[in-house]
Amino acid sequence: MTQPITIDIWSDVMCPWCLVGWGNLKQALDELEGEIATEVRWHAFELNPDMPADGEERTAHIARKYGRTPDQARDVQGQMRQAAEAAGVSLDYEGEEPAPPAMMWNTFLAHKLLVWVGETAGYDRQTALKLALFEAHFNQRRRIGERAVLLDIAEEQGFDRARAEAALDDEALSRKVRAEERAAYDMNISGVPAMILANGFLVPGAQGPDTYVAALRRVAERVAA
Repeated sequence: MTQPITIDIWSDVMCPWCLVGWGNLKQALDELEGEIATEVRWHAFELNPDMPADGEERTAHIARKYGRTPDQARDVQGQMRQAAEAAGVSLDYEGEEPAPPAMMWNTFLAHKLLVWVGETAGYDRQTALKLALFEAHFNQRRRIGERAVLLDIAEEQGFDRARAEAALDDEALSRKVRAEERAAYDMNISGVPAMILANGFLVPGAQGPDTYVAALRRVAERVAA
């Protein structure tokens, strides 16, 4: 049986383009179902490693970080929402009103959970947790920089809360997250999403489904040769 093509994705839970990229990749994988087998593995990348524990309001963050006015920052978010809709995903708040503020959070602990799940429960479960974190951040506006909220999400995904809490305290997992971030740096990955196909073919940014289809077919041909 042919080994699946690995898709290693460096990504941050705070990153709207990472969710867009996933939506487009998922469309490509659906098109290739039965033709190419794949295994998706998520890796840590912090867009804002120095983000304080109390977070930062999203529009203010975009304006400050990228030198935009608040109106320009809102326009950027509107463009992101349109790209998300085309990708079959959503960046819109879908919870109860009044809506909590849209915030940016420190994601180091979220990455520790993702590494733990990938190692102990497999990559399908890791993807499920990653998507649950995207949903919690964008659609529910939960405070995913907080331990208790992360533990709630892990428990909702069927993981033992005590084991998840132990993972958040595990210094070995902290080192593994840092190692994944260093690996991104060593590969000159400075923005996300960034996908490495079959341990060697880089697809940077949130590409369209057709680009992912073409890249995976090209890699599959090389692997088979």
